[in-house]
Amino acid sequence: MSEVAETTQDPSVLVAEVEALGDRLARVREAIGRVIFGQELVVERVLITLLSGGHVLLVGVPGLGKTKLVDTLGTVLGLDPRRVQFTPDLMPADILGSEVLEEGADGKRAFRFIKGPIFCQLLMADEINRASPRTQSALLQAMQEHRVAIGGEIHTLPTPFHVLATQNPIEQEGTYPLPEAQLDRFLLEVEVGYPDEAAERAMLLATTGAREARPVQAMSGAELLAAQALIRRIPVGEQVLEAILKLVRGARPETSGLDTVRKHLAWGPGPRAAQALMLATRARALLDGRLAPSVDDVIALAEPVLRHRMALTFAARADGVRISDVIEALKDSLG
Repeated sequence: MSEVAETTQDPSVLVAEVEALGDRLARVREAIGRVIFGQELVVERVLITLLSGGHVLLVGVPGLGKTKLVDTLGTVLGLDPRRVQFTPDLMPADILGSEVLEEGADGKRAFRFIKGPIFCQLLMADEINRASPRTQSALLQAMQEHRVAIGGEIHTLPTPFHVLATQNPIEQEGTYPLPEAQLDRFLLEVEVGYPDEAAERAMLLATTGAREARPVQAMSGAELLAAQALIRRIPVGEQVLEAILKLVRGARPETSGLDTVRKHLAWGPGPRAAQALMLATRARALLDGRLAPSVDDVIALAEPVLRHRMALTFAARADGVRISDVIEALKDSLG
């Protein structure tokens, strides 16, 4: 049964559940806002990712509060957060865990699995592109499958499980850029920019005094799982569905009707991009206090969903064309 045609649920019950979740999410955003200043759009998109059950890639220069955002989210959402600083010598076992041989009091030896930092609910993978491809792959496989295999044994990760990875867009020397197939594992790619003057002023006053505001819990992990299930029950209108399909299919050079796409893109997004848009538009509508997504939600989320799922041709890069230019043309085609 399609998402659009789903009619088996009681509309009045669904409306009540959505309104109750909307009130709780308003408290979540208020709790985050006491600690994180001037990054409203970043916070919104990270919350959209978590509500959609996905992972997010944060791209920004150092010192913009990405680590603090993860710590704050862990407290506010009642999740167990961990942080791993990715370096070239980091091995898969440093993230996933490893087996050690132990000898008991009776002299018998046996292997015991020691869990790595990935066994948490909210993992910050700091500067993920500094680790080797082997280590990146180990993390990204766990992100996709929500489990790890060590010594032939399967170990299931906690639920919910989300990864917030960061990249520094400036310093690229000594890095291992994520392959396109692995980038596709991230629901959204979010650019973290500098705060405006008013936000930076408020941050200075709030963080350099004798006492600094601390985050408070406004949700639990179980409530987040329930919210993720509710998101999937929110109906999507035919117009929104058509807009998602038109946007994603129009971003593929082989099938696009836009000259800009055919001329400048080497390849475009796969079906996972449409799935991400379908979930993310629902989450954005709910965060905004609406019961159903609109085409405006599709347009607002087009760039963070598509940016890391498209590649420019060599000629386009040489001509100074940017991915954002192509996405703007795609958004304009929706009308």
